[in-house]
Amino acid sequence: MAASAADVDSHDGQNAGLQTAKDLFSGAVGGIAQVLIGQPFDIVKVRLQTSTQYSSALTAAASIYKNEGALAFYKGTLTPLLGIGACVSIQFGAFHSARRFLEQRRASTDKSFIPGVSNLGYGEYYAAGAFAGVANSVISGPIEHVRIRLQAQPHGAGRLYSGPWDCVRKLSQQAGGVLPGLYRGEVVTVLREAQAYGLWFLAFEWLMNADAARNKIDRKEIPSYKIALYGGLAGEALWLGSYPLDVVKSKMQTDGFGAGQKYKSMRDCFAQTFRAEGARGFWKGIGPTLLRAMPVSAGTFAVVEMTMRAIN
Repeated sequence: MAASAADVDSHDGQNAGLQTAKDLFSGAVGGIAQVLIGQPFDIVKVRLQTSTQYSSALTAAASIYKNEGALAFYKGTLTPLLGIGACVSIQFGAFHSARRFLEQRRASTDKSFIPGVSNLGYGEYYAAGAFAGVANSVISGPIEHVRIRLQAQPHGAGRLYSGPWDCVRKLSQQAGGVLPGLYRGEVVTVLREAQAYGLWFLAFEWLMNADAARNKIDRKEIPSYKIALYGGLAGEALWLGSYPLDVVKSKMQTDGFGAGQKYKSMRDCFAQTFRAEGARGFWKGIGPTLLRAMPVSAGTFAVVEMTMRAIN
């Protein structure tokens, strides 16, 4: 296999703008795969995070299937299918751009450092990943807000929204504008994205570099099944390091407006969750999330890599 998904931009002198376009396109294709693989797990996670009626992930999944049917596991899929492709595109494009910037900066002060050949420090990989997360949060915030509203709404006659655009319209009306409606919980979204993608890319880079060093091979020689495995393990690290922030985000993005608003701020949401549920409240739904993370993250890295190989 060629280089890993995290170093697919071969440094053969090709135009940086063209390489960025390839990063963005490959990320978009990987994002579509991510949604199709992970959506059923995601709706179970959201139901567990935002409701107390389910005792476990299996109970939630069985209840959804019994009361709403199999297609309910793909509720709210249209929004992420359109948007997550863009999100993952930004994640990989921003990460590689930040990485190239950090490599050039290192090379300007360390003559022994060769961009594309020498490895950055892991703090630098984390910084590049965090930058990708912050860049991604601009569109992931509203996309995930709409998706969570659709996933958490009652079934049947109690439905609140007929679809994504109806949800956007009603949120805008209730909040007094499009921006305050769609960007509810954006501060905690930015924090989650920075931490999550900093850890995601850091874990992947560490695993890839460790394998190459252990086996005394070039990273480009690491086989595809290992790239998928390391991508999956990076997905586990992503969620273990950011899950409490995700719980608070979900609670804020399913909260009411006006008199029906329960949480005044991110800090208030943290405090109320801890008072009502203790530390365990910040880990509700972690089981299906970790179960989902392995195939979703593995599939994302694998599809991004295969796409990059094809277009290169």
